[in-house]
Amino acid sequence: MGCQMNDYDSDYLAQFLVNNGFSPVNTPENADLILINTCAVRAKPEQKAYSFLGRMSSIKKGNPDLTIGMVGCLAQLKGPELLKRFPQLDLVIGPRELGRFKKILEKIDRNSGKIVATRLDLAPPQPVPCKGYFHKRITNHVSIMEGCNNFCSYCIVPYVRGREISRSPDEIAAEAKNLLSEGIREITLLGQNVNSYLWEGEKSKWSFPALLNELSRLNGLLRLRFTTSHPKDLSDDLIHSFRHIKNLCHHIHLPFQAGSNRILKLMKRGYTRENYLELIDKLRKMIPDIAITSDVMVGFPGESDEDFELTMDLVRRVEFDSLFSFKYSDRKGTVAEKMDGKIDKTVKSSRLNILQDLQKKITLKKNKVLEGMQLEVLVEGPSKREGQLTGRTASHKVVNFNSDNSRIGRLCTVTIKHSFLNSLRGEVVE
Repeated sequence: MGCQMNDYDSDYLAQFLVNNGFSPVNTPENADLILINTCAVRAKPEQKAYSFLGRMSSIKKGNPDLTIGMVGCLAQLKGPELLKRFPQLDLVIGPRELGRFKKILEKIDRNSGKIVATRLDLAPPQPVPCKGYFHKRITNHVSIMEGCNNFCSYCIVPYVRGREISRSPDEIAAEAKNLLSEGIREITLLGQNVNSYLWEGEKSKWSFPALLNELSRLNGLLRLRFTTSHPKDLSDDLIHSFRHIKNLCHHIHLPFQAGSNRILKLMKRGYTRENYLELIDKLRKMIPDIAITSDVMVGFPGESDEDFELTMDLVRRVEFDSLFSFKYSDRKGTVAEKMDGKIDKTVKSSRLNILQDLQKKITLKKNKVLEGMQLEVLVEGPSKREGQLTGRTASHKVVNFNSDNSRIGRLCTVTIKHSFLNSLRGEVVE
């Protein structure tokens, strides 16, 4: 459940377990250990986690030897409270505790009772390479940092992921090299705010653009991506990287969250709409074909009709390739939770529908422009439709086309024949 960082953490846990004698099973009824990796950024994924945990708890009633653990941001947020609410739960592990998972497993083996591990002052765990684990994947992630120092007024992340800590360039490069040896051809660098990556060694200091430049030279790496960026930390050096690093994909995810300066100030985002639009202008002047995606929230406390219209205006001006849009929900312990002026649920739903309808039209229009163009696609594997393969352009658009499996893991040129809202269909240029 949740973000790409959760996917990365889940892979870490799975590799660790396989290396320690566990084998994956197809159904939870056959499991000895179930770990539920959770998200707490909004109310909806939190409720999904509780629902899933409830279903797993019912399985344990028929199998008392089953061990159930909740990990991730919701585990960090709720801690021991989860054990009271769900008596069938055995483990509660926050995201900064994953490096201690071996010791936690040893406690389980000794029947040491229920475990809550939620320290936030620990460094990110060392990779645990598991030979063959990625054998069917072409793309994967590498975390370059953990935590966030921004404390946006609505956001729970600093409270559940801790303060920012960057991994060393050597560790990151070693993990990337291992992925490439396993057949990965595209790597996405992850962090709550990759722009603020900073490593200071005894003899050198590494910024995020410097790290990108170094990793781009790795043998076998066809494509390099990163997410997520914070507008207030988007530097000219990083913008220039898109032009100078050949295998850095022309795509950036740059959350704007709101188009009203009043709301942005209440959110404690650290920039204005004018700052954001200036960044978009810089990006498009430097890289005219860059794809820009974003996050936006509706219904923040105090958001007026005029504030919402400013958000709509920004969406019209920028014309994002796609948007992740959602309704504000209170997160316990944040500044925004205590704010007055909460917006009615029906108003939030109406605003979200209006915004999403606009973005669908923009996305489809931008996709239609691609018809007839020849685009380079990294082929990731079989499509859902028999006889077709699927891959993504450098701008992160899904392309489906007829071909045999020999192209998987390779870059190929595809002529776009038909464009849809969520994908493109094309023909391989032989």
